[in-house]
Parts: sequence; C-alpha cells; structure tokens
Amino acid sequence: MIQSELVARQRRILIALVLLLIATIFAGMGIGTASVSYGRIFPTLLGHGSFKDEFVLFSIRLPRMLVTLLSGMALALSGSILQAVTRNDLADPGIIGINSGAGVAVAVFFLHFPIDAGSFAYLLPLVGFAGGFLAAALIYILSYSRSEGLQPIKLVLTGIGCSMALSGLMIFIISSSDRQKYEFIAKWLAGNIWGTDWPFISALAPWLVILIPYVLYKSGVLNLLALSDHVAVGIGVRLQRERLGLLLAAVALASAAVSVTGAIAFIGLMTPHIAKSMVGPRHQMYIPVSLLLGGWLLMVADVIGHNIVGPEGVPAGIMVALIGAPYFAYLLLKK
Repeated sequence: MIQSELVARQRRILIALVLLLIATIFAGMGIGTASVSYGRIFPTLLGHGSFKDEFVLFSIRLPRMLVTLLSGMALALSGSILQAVTRNDLADPGIIGINSGAGVAVAVFFLHFPIDAGSFAYLLPLVGFAGGFLAAALIYILSYSRSEGLQPIKLVLTGIGCSMALSGLMIFIISSSDRQKYEFIAKWLAGNIWGTDWPFISALAPWLVILIPYVLYKSGVLNLLALSDHVAVGIGVRLQRERLGLLLAAVALASAAVSVTGAIAFIGLMTPHIAKSMVGPRHQMYIPVSLLLGGWLLMVADVIGHNIVGPEGVPAGIMVALIGAPYFAYLLLKK
C-alpha cells in the first residue's frame, strides 16, 4: 500500500511540473528571430492576433514545442521501461542501440524510397519502429541464454556494441548520398529537431495515447521485474512474455520519438533517476513524474539551443548531451 504522504507529494510535484511546462511554453512562444510580444500571445491564441503573430505561433513555435514535449515524454517512458526490464540504471534507448536501429531505417527510407509528402510524417514512426525492432531483436537474441534466460548486464553491453556498429553503418549509408540528403541525415544524427509541423504531432501522439496507459497498467509487473527473476516467477509473472511486451513498448516509444526529433540520447537515462529521487522507486509513482520531466527537459534544451547562437542554433541533442554525458559518467562511477 502506497503511503498517503507519498501520493500527496507526487501530486504536488506533478502540479508543479505542469505549471513549469505551461510557463516554459509561454516563454518559448515569445523567444526567437521573429519576436512576438508577450502581451500579444493570449489575444493571438484566442484568434485576435495579426497575421504575422498567428503565423509565428501556430506554424512555427507551437508545433515545434509540442513535438519536443511529446518526444521527450516518449524517450523518458522508454528509458523507465528499459531500466526496469534490464535491472540496469545505465539503460537508455540511445545507449543500447534502439535509437541507432531506428536511425538506420529512417536513413534508408529517406535516401532510397520515393517520399509522398502527404504520408511522410505518418510513415516515419512506423519505419523507425521497424528499424528499432530489428535492432532490439538482434540485441535480445545475443543477450539470451537458454539456461539463464535474458541476462540484463549482457543486454546493455551488447546494446552498446550494436549501437556503435549501427552508427558506423549509418555513416557508410550516407557517405554515398547527394549533398542535400547528406546534410539532412547529419543534422538528424546531431539531434536537430526537424519534424516541426502539425502532421508530425498527429503521427506521434497516438503512440503515446496507446502506450502510456499500457505501461502504467503494467507498473506492478515493472516493480517485480526490477527486483529479480526469481521473485517475479515466484509470484506468478510470465517472465519472458511480460518482458518481451514491455521491451516492444520501449522500442516503439523510442523509435517514434527519434524518427521525428533525430538522435536524442540521455533523456531516457536521466529522467527516471531524477523522478525516483523525488517520489521513490515504485513505477506507478515515478513514471508520471518522469514523463513530464522528459518532455520539459527536451523542450527547454531545444528552446535554448535553437536561440543561443546563429540562425540555426545548437541541436537539441547536443544540448541534452552536454547535461547527460556528465550525468552518465556520474552514474557509471556510482554504480
């Protein structure tokens, strides 16, 4: 039974995070090359703004911020699942190869298949999922032992090796492409947010609408998987079935996110740990906090990076890595 004090604390944190998200979105709407007065934001949102203000807010800034919000939530949830299933605090979809698998699939699709503008945004998450699934399946097979089942430590180490191999394959694939497509893939690898139109939000949102309730429903199973295989089996959990279903959910979330935002790492690594430090290790408590933290962190990284220098700014993936790499080293030394 979860203590009422802890539940109340979680609610206060969630309310604070929602308010922080709203404040960040409001601040982000007024920052940029084309300035929009903060006094004009609410009238514009209500349909009483000028053509310029409406174009800047509804065609440029709001879609971009919502894409980063949804993608950050998806990556945070994926990381929470992977850390429980592998029982490894260093697990992250970017570190163990899922993002790289999705990236290779997106690159091949973008470079070698005819692209229809109307369906492009909706096909990308599916293409990314196919690549991420193949990478995850390979990692799973290499990490599985008939005598011991899935070995969590081996899964993480195998994933890191596969991630490096897939990154090399990505460079080989794009080396023969034309200049324009090469520049696009290079920006994608740096974590440059590029899917900034409303169709990308429509393509990304269904994955979250379906998988967030599923993962919250399985939070009790995640609690058991995070302990040990013997405990889970002893209580009656169908270990391989549950683990496979949750791994598929993690792959789908991460692949859908990176297919739109580019190669973003460390969101799935950091946010579960920060959330656990706030409300404890129970998944039903920290996953909602991790979701909002992941969305907020990626949104802030993109707003700052997009406006910090020059017309194109610094990719959000680099901004997140500036925070995430030292944090990864800290966790590595600590664990």
